[in-house]
Amino acid sequence: MNSMDVEVLRTAMDWMNRGHRVVMGTVVRTWGSSPRPPGSLMVIRDDGQVAGSLSGGCIEDDLISRLQRGELAPRLPMTTLYGATAEEAQRFGLPCGGSVLIVLEPLSAGSLLRELLAAVERHEVVRRRLELATGVVTLAKAAEGDRVRWTESDAGQTLETVHGPRLRLLVIGAGQLSRYLAAMAVMLDYRVTVCDPRSEYHEGWQAIEGVLLSRAMPDDLVLAMNLDAHSAVVAVTHDPKLDDLALMEALKTPAFYVGALGSRRSNDARRARLMEFEVSQAEVDALRGPVGLNLGGRTPPEIALAIVAEMTAVRRGAALDGSLVDWSGSATECLTSTPRAGRPGLAARSD
Repeated sequence: MNSMDVEVLRTAMDWMNRGHRVVMGTVVRTWGSSPRPPGSLMVIRDDGQVAGSLSGGCIEDDLISRLQRGELAPRLPMTTLYGATAEEAQRFGLPCGGSVLIVLEPLSAGSLLRELLAAVERHEVVRRRLELATGVVTLAKAAEGDRVRWTESDAGQTLETVHGPRLRLLVIGAGQLSRYLAAMAVMLDYRVTVCDPRSEYHEGWQAIEGVLLSRAMPDDLVLAMNLDAHSAVVAVTHDPKLDDLALMEALKTPAFYVGALGSRRSNDARRARLMEFEVSQAEVDALRGPVGLNLGGRTPPEIALAIVAEMTAVRRGAALDGSLVDWSGSATECLTSTPRAGRPGLAARSD
């Protein structure tokens, strides 16, 4: 579950606490092209207010109208299909051949949203099961590989959705590059923490909404954050006393991405240092450095883009090969976040 879905559920809880009737829509199946994947959420308040999205198009408007007419899920969950015909798909702005099956669920205390959100905050991955015939909801620990599941049988219809911790990014260093990296990561729905114990970097830091700036020592913070498979760590200070401390702990966690800024030569030296601190060969091999895709970028924003692009590719399981990950002989492999004297905005080379 990403933070947008968490906010949708929190919004639903707030509306219910204020006495509103709330219906939650979940995309459960799509055919052909569809704007939103299975598991996408939207909640609709009795006065037509909405949070979240099921299509980004006219489906939302139609659902609001039908809800206000009392046609949708008055007491028990129900399904509704959009795009059954070409004419309907065109009417609702769906791509050619697109159809979307949606489950609409009237929310109540029995929907267990409060318990679900509490589990997500504990960084647990939860499977939520809804029986449409009765509206009964149960929560259970999710197994590896669980995903949205829609079942139709003689026993009835059931919807299972998987909800887990949102993405987190820990950036070591509060320099110029870190600000761009943090801002881009926030836009990609990461909860971002920037760590730098150096007071001079805190004085010049420009606050970014959704980004926490920490003065803790990097290794202590890595341990305190209890990084999981939804976490990424990027070290950008070029100071071994800070970067290496964070990396030696981060590489021992399930974090899906751990990277360090610097040239091939500096990263080879870093790997050798890490091996001296009881970091295994397999853990050292997992370090991504030079960090980011080789997009030829030279400015801090371009370098930040290359880093978040690689993070996205790794998280999505995309094949990373060819020139985008080949840093041999590349001039840009030596870029750091330190501005070159006399030329603001351009990054300097450093081994």
